[in-house]
Amino acid sequence: MLYLLLKTVHLLAVIVWIGGMVFAHFFLRPAVARLVPEVRLRLMHDVLGRFFKAVLGVVVLSLVSGSWLIGQVARQVVQAGGRFTMPVEWMIMSTLGGAMALIFVYIRWVLYRRLGRAVAASDWADGARALSQIRNWVAVNLVLGVVIVLVTLIGVSH
Repeated sequence: MLYLLLKTVHLLAVIVWIGGMVFAHFFLRPAVARLVPEVRLRLMHDVLGRFFKAVLGVVVLSLVSGSWLIGQVARQVVQAGGRFTMPVEWMIMSTLGGAMALIFVYIRWVLYRRLGRAVAASDWADGARALSQIRNWVAVNLVLGVVIVLVTLIGVSH
């Protein structure tokens, strides 16, 4: 029962994270592109601040639940007398998921702070540069997230 609960939490966390990136990148960003820089940057700073709080939670949930799920399977295999070898798909998922978490840390605590300082100083040019960098790194994380989903669903040996 706990396994299914944690697997559900893991999946829902990934859906929120990837879905939020899709929304921000493909729907919100183009919609606000026509706004004047002062309005666009303030709005994006506010929206991203809210989203990043949620992402912080889902990153923690994803890493903790994913680690626990792998550990649970490894423990069961060893208790049954076997030797646990992590599947290639799980290795890819954990490696890329860890990379996504590190990229998020950079986005949230470096680039987003830079955006916040620019907005506070009404430095719209620096704010636009910070927002562009955030967009680029979100795109990288989105690609990594989609690769993880595809590898998990399809596998690598097919």
